[in-house]
Amino acid sequence: MSSATLEKPRLKTSAMIASIAGEGQRTSSAPFGNALVKLAAERQDIVGMTADLAKYTDLHLFGQAYPERFFQMGMAEQLLMGAAGGMAKEGFTPFVTTYAVFASRRAYDFIHQVIAEENLNVKIACALPGLTTGYGPSHQATEDIAIFRGVPNLTIVDPCDALDTEQAVTAIAAHQGPVYMRLLRGRVPLVLDEYDYKFELGKTKMLRDGRDVLLISSGIMTMRSLETAAALRADNVDVAVMHVPTIKPLDEKAIIREASRSGRLVVVAENHSVIGGLGEAVATTLLRAGVAPAFRQIALPDAFLDAGALPTLHDRYGISVNAMAASIKSWLR
Repeated sequence: MSSATLEKPRLKTSAMIASIAGEGQRTSSAPFGNALVKLAAERQDIVGMTADLAKYTDLHLFGQAYPERFFQMGMAEQLLMGAAGGMAKEGFTPFVTTYAVFASRRAYDFIHQVIAEENLNVKIACALPGLTTGYGPSHQATEDIAIFRGVPNLTIVDPCDALDTEQAVTAIAAHQGPVYMRLLRGRVPLVLDEYDYKFELGKTKMLRDGRDVLLISSGIMTMRSLETAAALRADNVDVAVMHVPTIKPLDEKAIIREASRSGRLVVVAENHSVIGGLGEAVATTLLRAGVAPAFRQIALPDAFLDAGALPTLHDRYGISVNAMAASIKSWLR
């Protein structure tokens, strides 16, 4: 066995400090926490609330800046959501953080009944969405969008990078009504500043055009889609990338317009189960409009996923750049 083989680094993962940044990729530290601190200086109604996860959702920055407006509720997610609803009824705008699995599974009924039914102004920002942790099914929120898409009044946001997250904080604070936002925390990649990007609630953004494939994506999969488009250029495959930061309400008009262009394979890429997420929302939208392009999904399987190192898992479940490029080339053949 060669020394090169012996010295090959072992892939590692840490769920609590899960990072999706590639080696050498530009990043920004704690975009959610820093944006909320900045916004709260202008808005006295904003309060921060969490269930023992301030450090792991970047809300600790808000707690340090505004300790009198910060509420640590302990490991009690249902209490957290109920209390947030009460704060909203008193005229505050709570920004609530936890992990996506805890909000969608453990506190669903409280979000549904206390917050959404009364259309209260609570902003729920949840870390570790989809397959952004290697800790296995207990921490992988692969079905959170499917769970929340059916809740009336609830807006759903899935930012791509640090810039998207920063701008989304301001936008959802200005929006009247409950919001569920998938949260990227820690050192978050920065990519959209190269595309003259501006977050608009309920709007898609065409980041690049292409004649062969239309990649419709949200969250971290927009980063992957841009990298996949660059990789496929070497094979003379021209890929358009449409970013969908708002899953609900969906920008149906823009999606129908772009998917109606003839001759392009339409692929939806999402960091979520193949069931109930962006892919099915887009497919339903196109079917209702009578638009029928060649259509494929890049998504996580309908399964309980393995634990392990994120690069290994992303390859295994088809959401790495290499896996995406291979899938698209096979579909074009």
